Amino acid sequence: MAANIKKVMFISLALLLTWQTALAKKMYKLVDEDGNVYYSDHVLVEQVKLHREILNEKAGVVEVLEKAKNPEQLKMQKKLELLRQEQDKIIAKQAANDKNLLSSFHSVEEIQNAMVNKLGTLDVQQKAIESNVQRFTQQLAQQHQTAAEFERNNQKVPDKLLAEIESSKKLLADTEQELKQHIRNRQNTEQSFKADMERYKFLVQIAKSKVVDKKQDENNITSDLGLYVCKNTMQCEQAWKIAGVFVARYSTTPADVENESLIMRASPVKDDDLSLSVSKLNQIEGQMQIFLDVRCRNSSLGKELCSSHQVQSIREEFSPFIQSMLAPH
Repeated sequence: MAANIKKVMFISLALLLTWQTALAKKMYKLVDEDGNVYYSDHVLVEQVKLHREILNEKAGVVEVLEKAKNPEQLKMQKKLELLRQEQDKIIAKQAANDKNLLSSFHSVEEIQNAMVNKLGTLDVQQKAIESNVQRFTQQLAQQHQTAAEFERNNQKVPDKLLAEIESSKKLLADTEQELKQHIRNRQNTEQSFKADMERYKFLVQIAKSKVVDKKQDENNITSDLGLYVCKNTMQCEQAWKIAGVFVARYSTTPADVENESLIMRASPVKDDDLSLSVSKLNQIEGQMQIFLDVRCRNSSLGKELCSSHQVQSIREEFSPFIQSMLAPH
C-alpha cells in the first residue's frame, strides 16, 4: 500500500515537473513567405528570418520579431527614416511658430493692427524709394540733355559728364531694383500677416474645440459613472428628491434606508434583482454631487447582470433623468 502511494506521488511529481518545463519553454508563432502560420517551441535555422511572435503560456504575445528585410527594403526604410526626420523638423518649426504667434498676439484685431502699422511703415519707405527713382530719372535726363548740347555744337562730350551719366544710370537701375524688391517684400509681409490671422483663428478654434471635447469627455465620464453634479444647494435639494424617484423606478428590491445623505434599496435576493442606491457627496472637488450605485446578487449571473449594457444604460440615464425633471429657473 505504501509502495503504491509512493509510486503515485512519484508519477504526480514527474507530471508536475514535465508541465512546468513545458510552460518554461518559449512558444513561437511563425508566418512564412506565403502567409502560412506555424506554431513551435523552437525556431529552425531557415526560419530565423521569418516574421515570428513569442507567446506566453496563455498564448499571449510577449514579443514580435519582424521578418528580415532585403537590401532594397533596408534602403527604403533608411530613406523613410530620413524623410520622417525632415518632416519632424518642419513640424517642430511650425509648432514654434504657433507658440510664438499665440504668445505675441491675443486677438485677430491685434494682428490686424500690427499689419496696418507695418504696412504703413513700408509705404513710407516705398515713397522714399520712389522719390529717389524720380530724382535719379530727372538727373539722368538733364545729363543726357547737356551731352546732347555738346554734340549739337560739334563738341566732344566731356569724360566727366559721360562718367556721371553712367553713374546715374547705375544709381537709377539699382534704385528701381530696390523698389521692385520692396514691393515684393510688402506683398509678402501682407500675405504673411493675413496667413497669421487665419492660422491664429484656426489655433483659437482648435483650443476651443479641445475645451469642448474635454468638457464633453468629463460629461461622458460623469454619465458613465452615474454621477450628477449640482450647480448649487437649491438645485441639489431638488435633484436629491428626483434621484429617489429614479431609485424606486429601477430597483426590484424593497426600500431599506432613506435619509438626507443616503437612499438605498434592500440587497438583491434573486439573480435578476437590481438594488439601486444614491448618496450625496458634499463638496467633492468644490461641487456637490449625487452618486448612483447599482448592486446585483453575488453570483455569476448577478455579476454578469451588473456588468451588462442594461445596468450601464441605467447609469447613463441617471444624470439626464434628473436634468429633465428639474424645475426650470
